[in-house]
Amino acid sequence: MRVGIIGCGVVGAAIAFELSQTHQVTVWDAREEHQWQATGAALGVLMAATTLKLKGKHLLLRLESLKLYETLIPELEAITQTSLPYNRQGILRLCFDGDELQRWYKTQQVRSKQGFRLDILDREQLVQAYPHLWAAHLQESNLPVVGAIYSPQDRQVDPVALSAALITAAQKRGATFYFNTPVAEFRSLPEQDPPCLTHICTEAESYPVDWVIVAAGLGSMPLTTTLNQTVPIYPVLGQGLHLRRQTPLAEPMPVVNGDQVHIVPINASEVWVGATVEFPVEVGAAVEADPAQMYELHQRGIALDESLAHASILRTWSGLRPRPHERPAPIIERLPGYDNVVVASGHYRNGVLLAPITAQKVRQLISN
Repeated sequence: MRVGIIGCGVVGAAIAFELSQTHQVTVWDAREEHQWQATGAALGVLMAATTLKLKGKHLLLRLESLKLYETLIPELEAITQTSLPYNRQGILRLCFDGDELQRWYKTQQVRSKQGFRLDILDREQLVQAYPHLWAAHLQESNLPVVGAIYSPQDRQVDPVALSAALITAAQKRGATFYFNTPVAEFRSLPEQDPPCLTHICTEAESYPVDWVIVAAGLGSMPLTTTLNQTVPIYPVLGQGLHLRRQTPLAEPMPVVNGDQVHIVPINASEVWVGATVEFPVEVGAAVEADPAQMYELHQRGIALDESLAHASILRTWSGLRPRPHERPAPIIERLPGYDNVVVASGHYRNGVLLAPITAQKVRQLISN
């Protein structure tokens, strides 16, 4: 079966890898090969167990996708013969409210039944295990840390390295990728009801397909509009920093989360700090990076880890996340009105985490 995938960020790449096992896969992306856009701006934090939510469809997607990573990473490393930056040290969520810390005990019991371990640390245990966090506090109110929740099974992965490995592995299975190649139009059989797309057309060529997967992030909305079934997805901007500590940490460290900030260890000295959540003034409008929010993010990171106060800034970046309008993220479904079109997009802040489970859901949709 011939499957055409439009969009090759981390989600499109994961779908290509999954389907290339059994199908003839072709992928088109309008961007240059090394311009990663939303994927390149992501932190790659795979936070699934570390949430107070006890149930719900989205929670189950997160937990299922996290489990898939434990076999996906070794598989990709074996196929590509490369080592992927995959942090297995877990996630440490700092807590600044005693009542909230107590609520985690119920979540701890539920997670245990779901197959995930959570450790609840009081302040003394936290400081003993992670002495560099002894002064952690909320940046605005100065409330000191009272404890933490440690999830040893949550993970972090470099999104660009992961996406590149997925592409390479899919190519080894026979998938074809066209970058800097926007899709111009679609062709269908006009007499068929519901319509069935037969060709994906670029400016240079027309390609026959049996299925079309739209996984183009913010580019998904104009593509579905072309098919007269607009799926509204709008941008939300995020900014981040890459810092280098003056004094390296001795041990491998988990991702630290608190006060809406992730501190992501890259090596003993360097970390990513992110990310802001910046909405446009009105729906559909452009959104520009706000320097004040970047400054605030930096200060909140320093409040959690004082060793970052004198860290040098190696680079800053920003990127646009695709967020569905007036409906939950992500969108993984057949496009209404079409017999062979699937939309897998609008993952918002969880594209990296949900990429493996999205690929499996897409496989199920086209198999059914």
